[in-house]
Amino acid sequence: MSDVVRLDQASTFELLTVVSLLLVAIVGTLIAVQAYRGYRRNDSQAMLYLAIGLALLTLGPFVVNVVLTSLGGTEQPTIVFVENVSRLAGLCSITYSLYGTT
Repeated sequence: MSDVVRLDQASTFELLTVVSLLLVAIVGTLIAVQAYRGYRRNDSQAMLYLAIGLALLTLGPFVVNVVLTSLGGTEQPTIVFVENVSRLAGLCSITYSLYGTT
């Protein structure tokens, strides 16, 4: 656990990185919620897949990072791999929402 940085000991760059990740997660979640509301309002499968994709693309990696880092014992390459799998699944869902639904 020696590579975990406490917020009170973090550099300005590390704090800005955390804030930017948090903002991406928040804004992405707000957009995903709007897409989900569009799905509910119009019963549009495309909007549902768009909402899922946006959540996996923006919120997923943030949650994965926070959870796996907090649990400890997970190596950084594993965390990066799981984050990238979430991003890839999100992009696939968005692609399906654009081309695969009717």
